Amino acid sequence: MEREIKEKVLDLANHISGKKRGSKGEIRATDPEYMIMEPVVTDEMAEVALHMEMRKKTTAAELAQKCCKSEAEIRRLLMELADAGVCFVNEIDGVDTFWYEVWVPGIMEMMVGNKKNVAKYPQIAEAFEAYGRVRGPRTAGNFPVGVGLMRVIPIEQAITGETRRASYEEVSKYLNDNDLFTVSDCSCRTAREMMGEGCGHLKEDMCIQMGHAAEYYMRTGRGRQITREEAFEIIRRAEENGLMHQIPNLDGSGKTHAICNCCGCSCLSLRTAGMFINADMVRSNYVSEIDREKCVACGECVKHCPVNALQLGQKLCSDAPVTGEIVRDETPRNTEWNSDKWNPDYRTNRRNVVDTGTSPCKTACPAHIAVQGYIKLASQGKYMEALELIKLENPFPAVCGRVCPKDCESECTRGDIDDPIAIDDIKRFIAERELHTDQRYIPAKRHDYDKKIAVVGGGPSGLACAYYLAVDGYKVTVFEKQRELGGMLTFGIPSFRLEKNIIDAEIDIIRALGVELKTSVEVGKDIGIDDLRKQGYAAFYLAIGAQAGRRIGIEGEDADGVRTGIDFLRSANADGVALGGKVVVIGGGNVAIDVARTAIRAGATEAAMYCIENRKEMPALDEEIEEAMSEDVAIHNGWGPKRILTANGRVIGVEFKRCVAVFDKNGRFDPVYDEANCLTVPADHVLVSVGQTIEWGGLLNGSRVELRGNKTAVSDAFTLQTDEPDIFAGGDASTGPKFAIDAIAQGKEGAISIHRYVQKGQSLVIGRDRREYFSLDKENAIIEGFDNTPRQRPLQAAGARTFRDARGVFTEEQLKRETERCLGCGTTVRDAFLCVGCGQCTTKCRFDAISLVRKYDGEGVAWEDIKPVVIKQVLKRKGRIAVKKIQKLLQGV
Repeated sequence: MEREIKEKVLDLANHISGKKRGSKGEIRATDPEYMIMEPVVTDEMAEVALHMEMRKKTTAAELAQKCCKSEAEIRRLLMELADAGVCFVNEIDGVDTFWYEVWVPGIMEMMVGNKKNVAKYPQIAEAFEAYGRVRGPRTAGNFPVGVGLMRVIPIEQAITGETRRASYEEVSKYLNDNDLFTVSDCSCRTAREMMGEGCGHLKEDMCIQMGHAAEYYMRTGRGRQITREEAFEIIRRAEENGLMHQIPNLDGSGKTHAICNCCGCSCLSLRTAGMFINADMVRSNYVSEIDREKCVACGECVKHCPVNALQLGQKLCSDAPVTGEIVRDETPRNTEWNSDKWNPDYRTNRRNVVDTGTSPCKTACPAHIAVQGYIKLASQGKYMEALELIKLENPFPAVCGRVCPKDCESECTRGDIDDPIAIDDIKRFIAERELHTDQRYIPAKRHDYDKKIAVVGGGPSGLACAYYLAVDGYKVTVFEKQRELGGMLTFGIPSFRLEKNIIDAEIDIIRALGVELKTSVEVGKDIGIDDLRKQGYAAFYLAIGAQAGRRIGIEGEDADGVRTGIDFLRSANADGVALGGKVVVIGGGNVAIDVARTAIRAGATEAAMYCIENRKEMPALDEEIEEAMSEDVAIHNGWGPKRILTANGRVIGVEFKRCVAVFDKNGRFDPVYDEANCLTVPADHVLVSVGQTIEWGGLLNGSRVELRGNKTAVSDAFTLQTDEPDIFAGGDASTGPKFAIDAIAQGKEGAISIHRYVQKGQSLVIGRDRREYFSLDKENAIIEGFDNTPRQRPLQAAGARTFRDARGVFTEEQLKRETERCLGCGTTVRDAFLCVGCGQCTTKCRFDAISLVRKYDGEGVAWEDIKPVVIKQVLKRKGRIAVKKIQKLLQGV
């Protein structure tokens, strides 16, 4: 049911807007100007405000004469207006003085700042959001640089080397010019949160008020008083967390009453640049500049750019255009700017990479680690910085330096010349620091949230999720049903590939972050999810892995001497195991390779693998196959098990049948056998390694989590959320068996989703990096100026086959030689028009590859003087548009 229109409130909305009821462009009852006041402003309050003028100070005594009411009554109504956010109040010369500002920045932010009102009436938040979306397009191209109602102020350290910088471009100037400060929640993020559209950047204690605004915020309970030192600390913390600065720009050059710490994904001012592509309305006088020789395409600047003005590109010469610029022929400066030019989905369609692609190593890595970046840091001897860069995406570099599938090396451009860069060996050298308590990198916590999160499963995905949640400031508990942590890292990978002290060292870092690690606790048996909810756990990440071996379902599989490869590896890793005689391993994947090599070490006289795939089709990595063969493991391709032969209940052999095709014409798994072509192989032990499955036990009892036919949990491919809103599932439990690095990557995404889920009003997808990368076209690359240094190879320990890892680590000299082989394929590409000159990119670059340079000379103009400046700009713009149209006509002749 529609509420009756408050006529005086509608009059006030028009009055503030400089409109009259019944005139062209009047404010209507459906417009945001009316809607934001409607729930909290009465007609009686509005009648008083109608006697006020924009930015003109007045008192209750003065208004009492105009309103024909008592001064006490007028003061009461004015204080109600101030409390609602419609006007300021300050004590000037002992008298309370009142005035109102423009809608934005001004009235609307202050109205959202009344926490009680905005919680009770969400339309206040909705109207604030709608205002810029509805009115913003009119500003396109019509405000000169520096004159917009909000203005970006560069992060100060980004312009310290700029000799042309002005004091009005320095945050410190505004803090040092004032003595009274308050801090409040961010109004933009509050509004987004109320609408359920939060971006994960939280609102608390982010916006600083100064002078008259600080007095108003204290008097109306919108903010708490802070010291100048605390204000500087808030600025530092905001920058550290990827936020940038803006100021209200209504009071003239070098003057403001607030500093906002903003993100591009929720800020309603920065939307002008992100959505309407009208960067001039908010930009500073600076733009980013990239040193392509120094840039290594680590992607940190791209990730933190609030308006997506930076994307990853490539340096190599090729048929595709290679440039350091994203060039715009059309901008609001020279083109009529209608909705077809906007980017309405700017909060969900951020691009990481330009059309010509970027470095193959970052693209191929499931976690999209900045490979080129840590190689460069290692080449400079900055090993701790390299380790820090890796751990932004992977908290287990020492582990992955030993068990990674090395997709980055498979796609390395250098491999098209001679041998790919030994990326894994470089990472392993860097990560050796994790093994020494005095050299480890333990990140500082970014926040301190009083929320408990439960992670079920202590394998790579669960531990990665716990790591990133802990860094973000959550209280995390990991529940692991085995007596040791690590999951398949501990129980499924033999120690000659991954020694247990490596796993323990990196788990110790998670423990140092305050994560509580509970072993020998099976959730669903010893305690249930509902029990944990009652204990205050706000969300759950299920990462129990694919910890059970699959059975084939053939005759004789239950005989003594037959077991799954997974069970065998678990026994070998937990307590040791002894075998004798001939061992047959069924399967052709990496686990089967590990099983066969472990069997040799466990005392088998011989170990032979039989798999249905031919050599090229084998899922095992080439390197793994070669290592097995070097240890005399025989590999027989093209054979599938028909039955296991037994005598007196014990295995004596396996009968195989020839596999003539593994996949059908559409590439689907559909083996075809020649039943007449069989082979009998004697065996004392048969180890079945044809895949893994998931054992959920009672974990999901009473939940709405669905399972697929292969027992993997159904969860959103991006957010990992299941049909039970507080339960997220990732790693092998969701994807099926993959590599540790895949599980780790999902663990981080799970942490991001959980952070958003447990914080009120946050969307799981808005403003989120979708991590979509694609590689440059190597076939068309022209590679020039590389050295001929051969790939370096670490020494292998000589001697008998043992359960110790015989692989060596680079010497420092080898490391330097190998890092010099990198071709440096990637770089960052800039959109100079879209860049608003905030400087956030410069704070994230470890390579001194991006800086701010002064391009414009715009200064703020007081509201009272802005009209002629805008009219002049409008006329100039019309001229440019006309000239451009004439030029197009002439080109067509």
